[in-house]
Amino acid sequence: MFETKWLYEIIIIIYGLSLIGYFIDFIQHNRKANKVAFWLLSMVWLIQTIFLLDQVFIERSFPVLNLYDGLFFYAWVLVTFSLVINRLFPIHFIVFFTNVFGFFILLLYILTRAQQHMDANGIQLVNEILITHISLAIISYGFFTLSFLFSVMYIVQYHFLKNKQGLRWMWRFGDLKRLDIYSFKAVTLGVPSLLIGVILGVVWAYSANAEFYWFDLKTIGSLLVLAVYTVYLLLRIVKGYQGKAISIYNAAAFLILLINFFLFNLLSNFHF
Repeated sequence: MFETKWLYEIIIIIYGLSLIGYFIDFIQHNRKANKVAFWLLSMVWLIQTIFLLDQVFIERSFPVLNLYDGLFFYAWVLVTFSLVINRLFPIHFIVFFTNVFGFFILLLYILTRAQQHMDANGIQLVNEILITHISLAIISYGFFTLSFLFSVMYIVQYHFLKNKQGLRWMWRFGDLKRLDIYSFKAVTLGVPSLLIGVILGVVWAYSANAEFYWFDLKTIGSLLVLAVYTVYLLLRIVKGYQGKAISIYNAAAFLILLINFFLFNLLSNFHF
């Protein structure tokens, strides 16, 4: 486990960054983000392929003889399909969703393998996944907080402009269009961070044999926050909501986040 632990950590980090890149492209049609995500995913595929070749030619076994080895091969197939689709077919939505599922499968394999080799390094890897889960959730809350503040500044700026008040100092808020864009970009970074954090939490609970409650208030609250901000992105992109309307929605979404962070933590049987 010691020899491969650091490689597993690198794979998870690179794959996570690739997911964020594909999500940004998914939301903003950002070709630069797509290109970066593609090359990051290619690195993941290369490392996976080295592991696969090592098992086939060195250990003389193909990784399909049991469920857990099959998870690795399954994840490799998904990454391969994703790279081919991204390169040859203009279907970018399926690339992102395929990689979300592929990330889940690969993470499940890595933590299951760590559980089977429960030496100090295996236990450390499982604990590091838990720390990463919590850290990503809090980082996503940071992005959502910034987005909320930009939205509040937008609403205040809009009010002053409409009523022609505070003209001598309102320039410090920035122009309305820029505040609206910054708020949108913060949510665009927050949603994939929270999504990856939730995936890490679910897989950690499974691999660590923790008593996990799908109906725990904190679990439901985290999924609700993810859903609320996903709806924000849908309203923004699909329905074309901008400006004051979406800023008010964003402010309301942040209240749900606060309820989840402070109240649901106290009422949770699983989280602390």
